[in-house]
Amino acid sequence: MPMMSTPAKMTTTTRRPGPDRPGTVHSLSRGGRDKDRTDPERKCIVTGDAQPKRGLIRFVIGPEGQVVPDLAEKLPGRGIWVTADRAAIDKAAAKGLFSRAARAPVSAPDDLGAMTEAGVARRLVELVSMARKSGRAVAGFEKVKGWLAEGRAKVLLQASDGSERGKGKLWTPTGGRWFGCLTASELGLSFGRDHVIHGALAAGGLTDKVILEAGRLTGLRGHDDGNTAVGKE
Repeated sequence: MPMMSTPAKMTTTTRRPGPDRPGTVHSLSRGGRDKDRTDPERKCIVTGDAQPKRGLIRFVIGPEGQVVPDLAEKLPGRGIWVTADRAAIDKAAAKGLFSRAARAPVSAPDDLGAMTEAGVARRLVELVSMARKSGRAVAGFEKVKGWLAEGRAKVLLQASDGSERGKGKLWTPTGGRWFGCLTASELGLSFGRDHVIHGALAAGGLTDKVILEAGRLTGLRGHDDGNTAVGKE
C-alpha cells in the first residue's frame, strides 16, 4: 500500500497595514514620527542614525577636494549625508567628519551651514514660484482663506516674520501641511511681490517637492516642525 505524503504546512506572515497602503510596515523614528520602512534611508555622519533621506542633506567632494552641498542630489560621486540641521552641518565641518566619511583629506567652507541653508531657501522659493505659474499656488489672506474653506489647499505657507495675530486666523489644511520657514520677502519673491504673509498650494504638480524642501529648510532654520499652523486646525 503506497504511503500518503503529508502536505507541507503553509505559514504566512501578516504585515501590519500602515496608513498609506495595506501591508506596509511602519515604525516610529527617534523623533516620534511615523516612518515608512520603504522610504530610502541614509546614515547621518554626525548622529550616526539612519533615517529617511528626505530629512538629510547630500554632500559630495568636488574635484579640488572641497565639500559641496548637492541639493538636487544629482552630482557625481559618493554621497555624504548630514541631517538637515545647521548645528549638525557646522559640527561636521568643524570636527573633520567629512574627511572621515570620505576617507581622504577634504576641506569644508567655514560657512557651509549658511551656504546650505541659503541654497535650500532659494530652491524652495523657485519651486513655489513655478507652482504659482502653473496655477497651483495663491497668495493673500482672502484668497488663501478661500482655498482653505473650499478644501483646495494642500499646503499653507506663512511668513516667519508675519503678524502672529493675522496668521492665527488661518488653519492647517485637513490632511495637509503648514510651514513658516520663509520670510515675507522670500515668500514675496515666489509671487512676484515685495512681501507676502500668506500663501497656499493645491495638491499635485510640484507640491510634494515644496513639502520636501520646506521640511529641510524648517530643520536648517530651527523653526516649527511644519505640522500645525498658529491658528486653528
